Amino acid sequence: MRVAIAEDGALFREGLVLLLQAAGHEVVGCVDDGDKLLAIVATEPVDVAVLDIRMHPEPDGGLTTAERIRAMRPQTGLLLLSHYAETHYLMRILAIGTERIGYRLKERIAGVQVLGDTLDRIVAGEIVIEPALAKRLVPTPSGEAAGALGTLTEREQSVLRLMAEGRTNNAIASELFVSAKAVEKHVAAIFTKLGLSGDPSVDHRRVLAVLAYLRASRVAG
Repeated sequence: MRVAIAEDGALFREGLVLLLQAAGHEVVGCVDDGDKLLAIVATEPVDVAVLDIRMHPEPDGGLTTAERIRAMRPQTGLLLLSHYAETHYLMRILAIGTERIGYRLKERIAGVQVLGDTLDRIVAGEIVIEPALAKRLVPTPSGEAAGALGTLTEREQSVLRLMAEGRTNNAIASELFVSAKAVEKHVAAIFTKLGLSGDPSVDHRRVLAVLAYLRASRVAG
């Protein structure tokens, strides 16, 4: 896999290079701001661009750079990193795209296995969302939305959190130690109880549906 990095923290930037090389990936560029990353992506084939959200050329320059990369190279995967799991960052990222994109905490991807899994999922066309953010969103809705969420069983709540991370049915089944068929039934029940529209078998669409619901429930509260 060919990866380009834009990260203004020298220590973390070099750490990412070592992790990627240890996993057998090729680092085609490693720079400290978004403009330099754009120059790399414009001239080099890049499978995934890894970007720090808060970097030059502006406070949230990683998001702006990601938008420009997606417009210029739609097939290039994007992994945005931050020290914080923020809902407003997630909504900006969802506006950039819902395929081949991820939002992870820096402290969570500081290992070959987690970083490799995240990149593999992005290259495969998935959306990858930081689990800490998904867990924060699911328990907090209030008002009418809370009433609907209250109809979910404990198992369905667990499935909903994993759905919000962008996990496939097979990945959810593995995480919860149940069959994929059981997960399909739980997902169908969740969509019915929450009144969600769209095909629950299409991963990025169901992520959008779930997150839209959870976002609306926070506003309602």
